[in-house]
Amino acid sequence: MQLTENQTDALTELINIGYARAASALSELTGHQIMLEVPQVAVHPISEVGDILSSHIRGEVASVHQVFSGPVAGNALLLLDHKAAQLLNRLLTNGHGNSPLDASAREVLTEVGNIVLNACLGVFGNILQVQVTFAVPRLHIESVSSVLNSITVAHEELHYALMIQTSFHLRESDVSGYLVIVLGVTSLDRLLEELERWEERQVAE
Repeated sequence: MQLTENQTDALTELINIGYARAASALSELTGHQIMLEVPQVAVHPISEVGDILSSHIRGEVASVHQVFSGPVAGNALLLLDHKAAQLLNRLLTNGHGNSPLDASAREVLTEVGNIVLNACLGVFGNILQVQVTFAVPRLHIESVSSVLNSITVAHEELHYALMIQTSFHLRESDVSGYLVIVLGVTSLDRLLEELERWEERQVAE
């Protein structure tokens, strides 16, 4: 499935709104000014995601995984490679060096993922006027293939992934990762339909 330019622009705008909300919440939580880079959005069949991620992320990844349900349902993941996860934790907690991802660090990363995922998925629900329910986010540290194998998917048709390359900017440092939203084709079609209605409302206003 190939998104049109208008669909890509509209999705990017929605995610930007979510990122702005997440950055504000993270800044308030940590006391540091945090910015999330304007995302680049692409859609790929789920079968291609492993190869794409593996070409950018080596070794184990820290993934915050959240299942969401409703008219638009699927899985959302924030993925950081191990070094990026360590750096983000250090920057957020004023730590030193490459601290291990201990229980405290995992709590921090889970909360960061929770804020980012909820902000983006919440925008989908609020602006597209659909009810979305969130499960409790879970943090895993494992290989990319294990992350993808653990995704809970409904028994639908082909699944697609919205892949958003993401950068956290704080304290003169950048931390890069990926936001991945996995949707069945039925949910993706519904999302695109609601997106079109949202665009029409924007024009009408």
